[in-house]
Amino acid sequence: MQHEVTKIQKLLDTQGHIAEPGWARKPLWIYDRRDIAAPALRIKEWDYYLVTGETFAAAFTVSDLGYAGMASVSLIDLTRPAETTKTVLTPFPMGKIGLRAASSSGDVDFKSGDLHLRYSASPGVRHIQCIYRNFRDGEDLQAQISMFQPDADSICIATPWKEKKEAFYYNQKFNCMPARGYVRVGGKEYRFQPEHDMAVLDWGRGVWTYDNTWYWGTCSTRIDGAPFGFNLGYGFSDRSSASENALFYRGRLHKLEEVSFGISEDGNGSPDYTAPWTITSSDGRFEAVFMPIIDRKGLIDLKMFVSDQHQVFGQLTGTAVLDDGRVIKMREIPAAIERVHNRY
Repeated sequence: MQHEVTKIQKLLDTQGHIAEPGWARKPLWIYDRRDIAAPALRIKEWDYYLVTGETFAAAFTVSDLGYAGMASVSLIDLTRPAETTKTVLTPFPMGKIGLRAASSSGDVDFKSGDLHLRYSASPGVRHIQCIYRNFRDGEDLQAQISMFQPDADSICIATPWKEKKEAFYYNQKFNCMPARGYVRVGGKEYRFQPEHDMAVLDWGRGVWTYDNTWYWGTCSTRIDGAPFGFNLGYGFSDRSSASENALFYRGRLHKLEEVSFGISEDGNGSPDYTAPWTITSSDGRFEAVFMPIIDRKGLIDLKMFVSDQHQVFGQLTGTAVLDDGRVIKMREIPAAIERVHNRY
């Protein structure tokens, strides 16, 4: 049973538990770190942007994981294919990075080592400014990107963990934001144009249990000139109140039930992330084959802190069914689908 939340309210009750678990079209829950019933070391906060062009993509992360701050920049070239990801870690930020309590406005300014990454958000537009010294082959990365946020639905979810009630996941994904700007590395420039390039915001706050695996798929594109996207996710927290699976078409959300990712295996029974994936939904409204182009993989292993990431970029073909029964045919549309295992 999927429960839609429709009223603005505090996220957590007096015990630090989610007051009304479920999903919403806008971030109706009010987040306040002072309401959390867990130590500051366990609080996780992040702002992540993925900006996708026709032949390339760029990703930017600022996160406060309690006992570690982590900021990263990725540049993915789908024509070669090749990718570069660099990450900066800082110890024990516990709220000092300044990630905001709401996703709708405010600035984030992260400076450490070779990286200076700044986000700003105001009604209708978001900006990314970045300088990363010695990003690739001794060359600096510079980025200036504006993302135009339409008056549209997003997918928001607030879910607890069964085994630990003070643990919770509060998240907003805002897809299909037209993007304008560039990423420049040395003499090479990657330029985004709002007529065909788009971004997604992944804004998350919560308290997590120590060991989790998540699956996430995202797409922001145009089909026959109309904005279309999807958010697919599962694998952690108690989703009995709602999934975060949704289609976006012309600014409106169309809710899906459960989904599953069929990742191919190699001869040893291990995941083969570069072989075709199948994606299916329990309600039959999303059926697709995903053809990988490149696996942006990364492993951070600090013993107690481990993050094993496989974010795969490729093209997806299949069908998606809107709430009114209309079938959207997806033909080789750009998508990023990932499997991440974290212990932190």
